[in-house]
Amino acid sequence: MARLIDRWQPSESVVLGAAALVVGLASGGGVWLFKQLIEIVQKVAFEDVGGFLEPLGAWTVFLLPVLGGLVVGGLLHFFIDEERYHGVAGIMGSVALAGGRLRYKVMPFKAVASAISLGAGASLGPEDPSVQIGANLGSMFGQLLRLSDERVRTLVAAGVAGGIAAAFNAPIAGVFFALELILGELGSGAFGVITLVAVISAVVTQALSGPQPAFRVPSYSFYSAWEFPLYLGLGLLAGPIAALYTRAIYAAQDAFNGWHIPRWTKPVVAGLIVGLVGIRLPQIFGVGYTTVERLLGGITPGVGLLLILLVAKLLLTAISIGGGFLGGVFAPSLFLGATLGAAYGTIMHQLFPTVVVVPAAFALVGMAAVLAGAVHAPLTAIILLFEMTNDYRIILPVMFAVAISLFVSRRLQEESVYELGLARKGIRLERGRDVEVLEGITVSEVMQKSGNSLKDTDTLAHAAEVLMRTRHHGLPVVNEAGALMGILTVQDLERGQSEAGKMLKTVGQYCTRELLTAFPDETIGTALRRMGARDIGRLPVVARDDMTKLLGVLRRSDLVRAYDIALSRRAAFRHRAHQVRLGAVSGINVEEFSIEPHSRAAGKRLSELQWPHQSVIASIRRGRRLIIPHGDTVLQKGDTIVAVVEGDAADIISAMCRTDREQIG
Repeated sequence: MARLIDRWQPSESVVLGAAALVVGLASGGGVWLFKQLIEIVQKVAFEDVGGFLEPLGAWTVFLLPVLGGLVVGGLLHFFIDEERYHGVAGIMGSVALAGGRLRYKVMPFKAVASAISLGAGASLGPEDPSVQIGANLGSMFGQLLRLSDERVRTLVAAGVAGGIAAAFNAPIAGVFFALELILGELGSGAFGVITLVAVISAVVTQALSGPQPAFRVPSYSFYSAWEFPLYLGLGLLAGPIAALYTRAIYAAQDAFNGWHIPRWTKPVVAGLIVGLVGIRLPQIFGVGYTTVERLLGGITPGVGLLLILLVAKLLLTAISIGGGFLGGVFAPSLFLGATLGAAYGTIMHQLFPTVVVVPAAFALVGMAAVLAGAVHAPLTAIILLFEMTNDYRIILPVMFAVAISLFVSRRLQEESVYELGLARKGIRLERGRDVEVLEGITVSEVMQKSGNSLKDTDTLAHAAEVLMRTRHHGLPVVNEAGALMGILTVQDLERGQSEAGKMLKTVGQYCTRELLTAFPDETIGTALRRMGARDIGRLPVVARDDMTKLLGVLRRSDLVRAYDIALSRRAAFRHRAHQVRLGAVSGINVEEFSIEPHSRAAGKRLSELQWPHQSVIASIRRGRRLIIPHGDTVLQKGDTIVAVVEGDAADIISAMCRTDREQIG
């Protein structure tokens, strides 16, 4: 009988495939219901409530986002805990740190709050909530089936693909979005499961809503090579807009977080700001797809209005997110790209009347360029536009502008709109995982900034004395103006000593002038590979904009310190992973606290302190060590403790860990 049972017990791959089928069906249906809910809320808000208020004057439209903010604030206060990371960033952090375990039980409340936010006019998009619906469904089935962490991650990524496929009716873009952003690698073994979920989700969407993509896009043609310089200019503009968009979102979050008012009132304030602007610019209300479709259809207003809409949408999206409205940053970036591209195309058409310039085509390319610059997912942006147009002729300008925009935006803002939220919490992901040990440390962190150097007019005898005193095997050589000329090594000095009477010759005559250098923003791993290729022990560190400006010296001895720093950061990363995993499993608040000098907790055993009843100390990080605490564990200044807390326990523990001013006095 036991053998018969074993024979019919399905393998994990069969279970995973069945789960993928269910996740695909549920993602497509869930996102469709979410879209219907947005339309219902929008109808109630702008037609029913708006129609009731209209006799009082058109200015009353500003009350709709305010009322929406009031409802969303109530949902946040009673049903949705404050999240550590916003939107997709939370999914990325969960996949990297917590085995893909998401708190899926709160997803229905978040979906309702997102639909009310969008339907009431908050300047956000439906794609991020759609992604969260799919991701939470994947995580839920993975956890209920007790699958391994790797399988749960796969289902979460597959749910993300299903969410994008259903939101845009673009399954290929959904696959690339999941691989680029969630798993961080295109060659993942999870490709089959992700593709299956994306296809099923798209089939469900087409069965319920029809085969049309998110936007109705006319076909455009690429007429001549003379258009390429114009698309270059569009890419150069899209990159800074994307970087500014990313920074504005987190600046608004900081501003609202620093405002000490009840959490439920913040969406009301944000709704008031959005509503007041919307009196004059109703295009900024909600998702903005109607405006985007008009621009893509060739209905282009004046350049001035387009630029005003661009600035207003950028600022109000940041305010909506900072104020607590729930929604995504995906659709607003498409709106920004469309308005930027349409304005740019109109100006180019006026400046170059002999070149065939279609502003609507530039609006389309601008959408992909700003999207890629904001989320740092170029393949997703390119494929998404290709799926929406089904036209290969526009793909070359899209690829060109996306590449330029991504390059510029990365130079101005290293992290994407999703990655920056994680980076601000000390989490930096590469390929969806922890970065390599030395790839997370830059040259500027460990180089010797005020090291010795030689002048080109110094004698070899003086150089020998300096090398002996400093115990270095080489020193950089500068001229009278301080510009880097070369480096004098022990081998160069021995060459000079071997020639009789040459010790009075100058350093400039014998130093090595063909240099390998390092830049301060390079990683230690890159510099180490450069040193190993030529078997040299030091690299002058120079400025990128001036190769003769000496900033410091990187020596092999510095690599030991770099490795020590990297190990400490990895310990911190694992400590953070432990914290996130604990929060995901327990479903309650997990907070960290630093032990400050002269605090009540410093120097005390855990058993000596009166911890709140609604708290449990889960772990302690001390340098590189992760300590599992017990009653005799002595807390030291600089320790970071992770505690599971409820109610006001967090405030009590925070007070215990802060410096006691009376004790100092």
